[in-house]
Amino acid sequence: MSSIYLVKGVVKHYDWGGHHFLPALLNVEDTQQPFAEYWMGTHPQGVSQLENEDGSSFSLKDKLNNLTFLLKVLDVKDMLSIQVHPTKAAAKIEFERENREGIDLSAPTRNYKDDNHKPELMVALSSFWLLHGFKVEQQLKETLETVSEFASLLPVWEKGGNEALYKHVMNLSQQETDQLLLPLLKRLSNQYQKGALPKSSPDFWAARAGEMYCKNGHADRGIFSIYFFNLVHVNPGEAVFQDAGIPHAYLEGQNVEIMANSDNVLRGGLTSKHVDVSELMKHTRCEGIVPQLLLPQKKDESVKWFETPVSDFRLGVLTLEGGLIKELQMGQPCFLLSLGGTVELTSVKTQVTLKQGQIAAFWDGAAPLTVSSVSNTVVYIATSGIHTS
Repeated sequence: MSSIYLVKGVVKHYDWGGHHFLPALLNVEDTQQPFAEYWMGTHPQGVSQLENEDGSSFSLKDKLNNLTFLLKVLDVKDMLSIQVHPTKAAAKIEFERENREGIDLSAPTRNYKDDNHKPELMVALSSFWLLHGFKVEQQLKETLETVSEFASLLPVWEKGGNEALYKHVMNLSQQETDQLLLPLLKRLSNQYQKGALPKSSPDFWAARAGEMYCKNGHADRGIFSIYFFNLVHVNPGEAVFQDAGIPHAYLEGQNVEIMANSDNVLRGGLTSKHVDVSELMKHTRCEGIVPQLLLPQKKDESVKWFETPVSDFRLGVLTLEGGLIKELQMGQPCFLLSLGGTVELTSVKTQVTLKQGQIAAFWDGAAPLTVSSVSNTVVYIATSGIHTS
C-alpha cells in the first residue's frame, strides 16, 4: 500500500488575497477572484484530498482521525485584521460559556468556535510586513510624543501603561475616534499618494488602512494598533511565532504558515468582521516585547526545525541542490511542501513528484522516504502528534 500521496488542498478566496502568486504555484488560470490561502489539513472548512496511484482520490480524514495542525500558504495583498488568540485553558472556558448562552456556532457574534488555542508560526517567502505585540516602553512613549494627534493619549499611558491606553482607545466612541484619527489620516494622505512614505514607517500603513477601512467619513480604531504595536519586516526564510495573547496583524507579503487547528480569533479592527472589545481585552497581553525573528536551528538528519514552545506542530526545512538525494525517517505522518523546483519522493515503491501545479504530498512516515531533487529547491516538512485511524 502507498505510504506517500499527492495532496490536493483547498483554496480560500478571501478579499485580501492576491491574484497571481497562488494561481502560479498551483498552475491554475488567474481569475477575478483573489487567491488568499491554500490549506492542507483536516480542518472542517477545508479538508485535503489524497490521490492514489491510479488517479482516484479520497479524503485525508479517511486516513486520519484528525490533525492537530493546519498548514497554509498565504498571499497577503491587503492587510488583515488586528487579532489575538486565547490560551487553550481560556478557549475551553469561553467556548463552554458561549455554548451555555446558546450562541450558534455560525453566528457572526460568536467569538469562540472551538475549545482550542491557535498558536501560529509563519515563514516568509517574500519580503513580509506584520504587526507583532506592543512596543517596549520607550518606543511607545516616543510614538505618543511625536504623533501630534496623540498628545491627549500620553497622560492616559503615563498613568496606566499599555493596558489602560489600549482599553481607552478601543472604547472610544466613533466620534472621539474620528476626532483623533481623521486629522492624522488627512495629514498623511498627500504623502502616501505621492509615494513619499516608506513601508518602515507606521504612517505608511496607517494611510493605507485609512484608504481601505475608513468608510463614510469615519476612521477605523484599528489604526491605533498600527502605532502601538511593533512594525516588523521579515526577510525570506525568517520566521515569526505568534503565541496566545500576542496581538498581531499581517500587512503584506507571502508566507508558509502552520497553526494549531482552531478558529478562535478575537479582532480589534481593520475588518468588517465582528469586533468584541471586552473579549479582546480579556486575552491581550499588553506588555511591551521585542519581536524575535527565527531561523531553523535544531537539526534532525538533513532537516532543520524551527523551535516553538508548542506541541501542536513542528515545521522543518530541507534545502536541496539539484541532483542531491536524501533519505528521511520520520516515524509519524507529515506534509511535504515544495514551492519551487522539482522534487521526487519515493517510499514503499511509490513515487510522486512535487512541481509547479502539484506542490504538496502526504507521507505516513512509517517507511523511509527518499527525496531526490531534480533542481534546487526548499522542502517544508510539517508534522505533529497525529492520531491515526
